[in-house]
Amino acid sequence: MAEQSEAARVYLRFKDVFGDPNAKRVKARRKVRDDTGSSVPFGIGRDPRGLGDTIDSLTLQLGWNSPLAQSELLASWIELAGEETSKHSTPAGIDEGVLTVHCESTAWATQLRMMRVEIMTHISVRYPDAGIVSIRFQGPNAPSWKKGPRSIPGRGPRDTYG
Repeated sequence: MAEQSEAARVYLRFKDVFGDPNAKRVKARRKVRDDTGSSVPFGIGRDPRGLGDTIDSLTLQLGWNSPLAQSELLASWIELAGEETSKHSTPAGIDEGVLTVHCESTAWATQLRMMRVEIMTHISVRYPDAGIVSIRFQGPNAPSWKKGPRSIPGRGPRDTYG
């Protein structure tokens, strides 16, 4: 065999490493069919799925599980707390894992504080994705004696009675 020039050896080496440039052009024009992909009829992953399964996987991918579970928890307060209790209390919102519940009176707030463990158990069983760590029960706010933009600290109007 005749001795090849250095340029021919470099060309053949590059052709082996990178392939034939002319062959790539022909392959680029020709569409390669992928039989393992999802475009094959009756292939893997082509079975129909229910709408609920699809939405569940979408909410899981997007990280919406916790907000959706929290909104479901707030909407179903009547079922969680009971009908009589829910007449006297309403959930106000969830902030950093703390469910805030406004109560009609301080007596109802105290009663619900004693039922806290039971309510937390129901929440953790029914809504584990909500991320509720604790519950804060608030009674009605006391009236404010502050009148106007300027007020001074102290006992308010009662300090002149006597």
